Amino acid sequence: MQIQPVRFERSPQLHAMMTEQPYGVGQKVVVQGKRGPEVATVRGEAAPMPADGRYGMILQAASEDDLSRWAELGREAEDLKWLLRARARTRGLPVKIVAAEYTLDASLLTVSYSAEERIELSALIQDLRGHTRARVNFAAVGPREQAMMVGALGACGRENCSSHHLQEFAPVSIRMARDQQLPLNPEKLSGPCGRLLCCLQFEHTQYIDLLQDIPRKNAKVCVEGSGACGKVVKLHPLQGTVDVYTDQGLLTEVPASELRPHKDGGSKEGQGERPRK
Repeated sequence: MQIQPVRFERSPQLHAMMTEQPYGVGQKVVVQGKRGPEVATVRGEAAPMPADGRYGMILQAASEDDLSRWAELGREAEDLKWLLRARARTRGLPVKIVAAEYTLDASLLTVSYSAEERIELSALIQDLRGHTRARVNFAAVGPREQAMMVGALGACGRENCSSHHLQEFAPVSIRMARDQQLPLNPEKLSGPCGRLLCCLQFEHTQYIDLLQDIPRKNAKVCVEGSGACGKVVKLHPLQGTVDVYTDQGLLTEVPASELRPHKDGGSKEGQGERPRK
């Protein structure tokens, strides 16, 4: 087999990287994963791979035999997953069996699980002895990895991003929601995994740029022309406007370009630092 370097990704659907032979988006290929050979789907353009990179190399285009074997191993692994779930229930083990996956050469079976605390799983390995000759590896996964493996629908009504196109999990913070002026409602900001929505990061940089050109919330400002002064109570970054509660008790939306700082300055909150990129 001719080995061609590509970057390894956590998802079984990978980017094709720096190959002499072009692989089209959507093409099935055999890659050298961290656990062994796996069937993957090309889903992006080529990009550099570290010189010392070892995993994620495309070994060859997947043949019909490869795809047939991969599908057969997938069905066998699915049966073993349900077997383990039943045995764990019988033994009273506080563990959730999330997924089971073979490598293409069937030498390794990786069982992904989640548990609230450290748990001994050697009994489950014994339960597999009569059903597979592969080496068994149990791997603990977090809530986001579970959502990626199992799949779910997001609040948008589409498949959750981690199962569809994300290659890795980037850090997501509540500050991203604040910068985008979203209501801090845990139910609306959480994905199927119970963690902050991955999509909060998608437009965050754009919002940071927009916020540089408008006053901060709680800042004291005056409107050019009318001379009315008041406090900024809400920001509209996409429109480039803010809601100002004037000293006369009126609430009005004003373009940021028509505002100037009040001579007395603003509150301590209004004088806080700008959102960081």
